[in-house]
Amino acid sequence: MQTGIEADDDTAEVLRLAGAASAQALREGVRLPRPLSPHLSASLAGTSISLPPLMDLAWAQPDGDRWIVEGAGGVLVPLNDRELMVDLISVLGLPAVIAARSGLGTINHTLLTIEALRARAIPIAGVVMVGARNPDNRVAIETRGHVPVIGELPRLEPFTPEALQQAAEGIARGGELDALLGG
Repeated sequence: MQTGIEADDDTAEVLRLAGAASAQALREGVRLPRPLSPHLSASLAGTSISLPPLMDLAWAQPDGDRWIVEGAGGVLVPLNDRELMVDLISVLGLPAVIAARSGLGTINHTLLTIEALRARAIPIAGVVMVGARNPDNRVAIETRGHVPVIGELPRLEPFTPEALQQAAEGIARGGELDALLGG
């Protein structure tokens, strides 16, 4: 599901940055015009979001495919009158990687996200911190959240496929991702 397609197309941007073919993205599903929370964007578009059709779509995909699913707006964002993003994550059965900004406020935000995921028994693969390195925040998240920070990604200016590739290689050299993936 994607909101805000009138302003930009996250799917197209991810494909561009990854150097991936259009066929590598699942474009079906919910695509809503306004950049708002899913429940509100759907309501203003005169529709609603329901998990069963999304799950039917997900389960129809080839078993060998690897998935990266980006949550829209955080784990406690409403999808409809009954369900939250965390409910979709739970039904998908995928481990969560938390993207957390590195600056002020991240300890609280990240620990609350960890707590919400754990309350629903969703496995957490780790945290990727985005922004200027902040060793104190990293240590606080790792020790208080009992999760590894598996990478630190600086703000990239310009945000190009080449800059992203270079940053990802730096994360891979750190070993956290290899350890996570059993490499």
